[in-house]
Amino acid sequence: MPALLLFAIFIFYPFLKGIQISFTNWDGYNQHYKWIGIDNYKRMLQDPDIKTVIKNTFIYGLGSTIFQNVIGLLYALFLNMSIRIRGVVRTIIYLPVIISALIMGYIWYFFFQYEGGAINDILLLFQDRPSNLLGDPNVNVWIITFVNTYQYLGIAMVLFLAGLQSIPQDYYEAATIDGAGPLSRFFHVTWPLLAPSFTVSMVLNLIGGLKLFDVVAAMTNSGPGYASASLSTLMYQLYFGREDAGYASTIGILMFIIISVVSIAALILLRRREVSA
Repeated sequence: MPALLLFAIFIFYPFLKGIQISFTNWDGYNQHYKWIGIDNYKRMLQDPDIKTVIKNTFIYGLGSTIFQNVIGLLYALFLNMSIRIRGVVRTIIYLPVIISALIMGYIWYFFFQYEGGAINDILLLFQDRPSNLLGDPNVNVWIITFVNTYQYLGIAMVLFLAGLQSIPQDYYEAATIDGAGPLSRFFHVTWPLLAPSFTVSMVLNLIGGLKLFDVVAAMTNSGPGYASASLSTLMYQLYFGREDAGYASTIGILMFIIISVVSIAALILLRRREVSA
């Protein structure tokens, strides 16, 4: 009951309140506002920036999830071997997870910034002028995806490593006796038995990527314009920058629907794989 009470106060009630606000013209501060029906939803469908923002959100979500799980699995396979520095390597890889995402964004901003950035200092050895990497809409989204991947791949690594260490060695010994090589053992023993860890890692990273905020705010502040904005940063700027809380709540409802549909669909599909595996 205490947990349900806290959930109702801090999650359920604000969610219902957000739905209510999305049908108003509230500015976020004034006590007086009026009901405008579905005007905010019509506005969202006609917003020229919303397609770019949704595309960026999916790039952050799907891109980070794919990279985190692929690289995290490779690290886990490496650290599952008997090597002396396993603990040190595991600590180094996991260390970025405990750093604030906002701080991580600022750290990488100083690498990619236009003037004095470490990356541009290297590029100036081969070209005449620095590259505006964070100002290029074709590049900055992928830089943000890289930074988010770098920070949280340690979570995927830990989940996969736990899954690998729970697989009985008897299976590998039996497969080796039957003549299975390393690749065959991976695809017929390791990969099927990693299905539960893969499900948890995929869903967690997918949700985290789709609601990405801190790194975007620190590195580009959604710019130029809304070229690198996610739904989270757009909602923030609408509320606090434009004092347009009604429309910001509408964007929040859209983000909730997207994350719910994508994560539930992924969970169902991955659970089916667990059963078949």
